Amino acid sequence: MKRYIALLLIAISLITILLMAGCKSSGVEVRCVDDLEGSRIGVQLGTTGDTYVSDYEGDEAGTVVERYNKGNDAIQALLQKKLDAVVIDLEPATAFVETNPQLMILEEEFENEDYAICIGKDKPELKAKINDALAKITEDGTLDKIKRNYVGEEDEKGKYPYEKKNVERPNGTLVVATNAEFPPYEYHDNGIITGFDMDMMQAVCDVLGMELKIEDMKFDTIINAVQSGKADVGASGMTITEDRLKNIDFTDSYINAKQVIIVKDPNKEADNLSFIERVKQNFVEDGRWTYLVQGLITTFIISIIAALMGIIIGFVVAIIRSSHDKNGGLKVANFICHVYLTVIRGTPAVVQLLIIYYVIFSSVNVNKIVAAVIAFGINSGAYVAEIIRSGIASIDSGQFEAGRSLGLTFPKTMRFIILPQAIKNVLPALANEFIVLIKETSISGYIGLADLTRGGDIIRSITYEPFLPLVAVALIYLVIVVGLTKGVSVLERRLNNGRK
Repeated sequence: MKRYIALLLIAISLITILLMAGCKSSGVEVRCVDDLEGSRIGVQLGTTGDTYVSDYEGDEAGTVVERYNKGNDAIQALLQKKLDAVVIDLEPATAFVETNPQLMILEEEFENEDYAICIGKDKPELKAKINDALAKITEDGTLDKIKRNYVGEEDEKGKYPYEKKNVERPNGTLVVATNAEFPPYEYHDNGIITGFDMDMMQAVCDVLGMELKIEDMKFDTIINAVQSGKADVGASGMTITEDRLKNIDFTDSYINAKQVIIVKDPNKEADNLSFIERVKQNFVEDGRWTYLVQGLITTFIISIIAALMGIIIGFVVAIIRSSHDKNGGLKVANFICHVYLTVIRGTPAVVQLLIIYYVIFSSVNVNKIVAAVIAFGINSGAYVAEIIRSGIASIDSGQFEAGRSLGLTFPKTMRFIILPQAIKNVLPALANEFIVLIKETSISGYIGLADLTRGGDIIRSITYEPFLPLVAVALIYLVIVVGLTKGVSVLERRLNNGRK
């Protein structure tokens, strides 16, 4: 036995070494655009930087492109020497370098581009109104002040904050989709989403007489949100491209931007903060710990309601399937349940979540928590159904016969004799399913929900610290799971004592 354990440990070690080796940079020293060939390049998924560097992918020099959900993640990979360079917009690049002095921006720009607001092709009237509003705030100098406040000279930044105007707003609400991890265009500041694009959209709403509502989500889901009607427009440093124009429309451009290359500066080292200083920076300053608390509350709400929904669905499906197995009835219902189980158990939960929110509820302005509860409830129901069905199958068939001999119908036999015993047998398994469900809710950020994991991501996007926020989130999940596991163990012991 010890030999097999030793071999297993050796195999795990070798796999780990190979994976770590595969994640190292290529060793190419990138000092200009031409040096990108043969290097390992990091980009944010779905951005124009991603589009531009795709031309290098698969070339004879062996260039590798690695795509990340957030620009911050690409920067962290660069700091850890897993990349040779990162291609990203100039202003976010400047913010990254200011926070990480061991990085630098190459003088040679990679690409020039224009930002615009994305909008659905079915909203030409709204597009015209926003274009008129952009023209107005350009003419009166408002847009110029916003630019200077965020991307102007050093002595101008922060000197021209935009203040929401006290005007009538009879024209409803403008829902703006963004990715608040792209400073200085959009980012979190003291629990508020702010930045160049957000101030600009507030100025536009002031002109249009509309309320501004900001929906924070992953960058690569913004266009989907606008297409499905979950948001009216998307403002997140978006560039007009031919591929995007096939699916979405854009307003007039409001600012010119550049794509630049970030590399490590060989002459600078990282500032080594103490552990206490890092804890203060990540959790104490500006009350950043509240992101985790608010995210934990959202996680619990989704998990508990989805678990109850899953139990109800699971019971119904399990009874239908078990009834069909016993007497061959309910053929149509059994077929539907079989398809449901096959589809839900055969597809990833994140895909189901995205389909439910962006496809099924595309024309319905459903609350995100409600959409998440439905998605996770349906997903959990498939697994609960099989747990309960196995519990029913574990009851000796003589119990059914005894019930029938007493004159009970099949439904009554199932209700009064079989299910009470089956539930007792599967309670520990149901509790374990709840534990799994809590961890699965960590993908809620894909539809812009600020759950526990998303709270950690927000802190990382502010502090550029990869370790502590992730460890904090992991520890919170661990405490929850350990506590629930302990509860399951106590439940199992009591059930076993009851059988003696």
